[in-house]
Amino acid sequence: MRHKSKGPSRGLRVADQIQRDLAELIARELRDPRIGMVTLTEVEITPDYAYATVYFSTLAEDPAVAAEGLNEAAGYLRNLLFKRLHIHTVPTLRFKHDASVERGSEMSQLIDQAILQRAKD
Repeated sequence: MRHKSKGPSRGLRVADQIQRDLAELIARELRDPRIGMVTLTEVEITPDYAYATVYFSTLAEDPAVAAEGLNEAAGYLRNLLFKRLHIHTVPTLRFKHDASVERGSEMSQLIDQAILQRAKD
């Protein structure tokens, strides 16, 4: 009898659970003013669950400051995740700013400007 592979679908479920738990933990447990309001957009996990790259967007002026605060709190957040998740290895967290939201907003504004310009012509 063949067993189903626990490949990508399990990794996606774990990444999704980490994203949900981290969003809650960041909002409730972190008091660092550098972080402010962040939205977690995606979590990518290595196949061996050793590392997780957590992408976020923020309304702060300088997302590098928020990334610095999050990366400094990564060990604390990993410890809190360990208490919530029931997996053998809780990945080391790395936070990176996701600029796709800002790029999408800029593109939308450019399209709106082009439509207005075309209507004037």
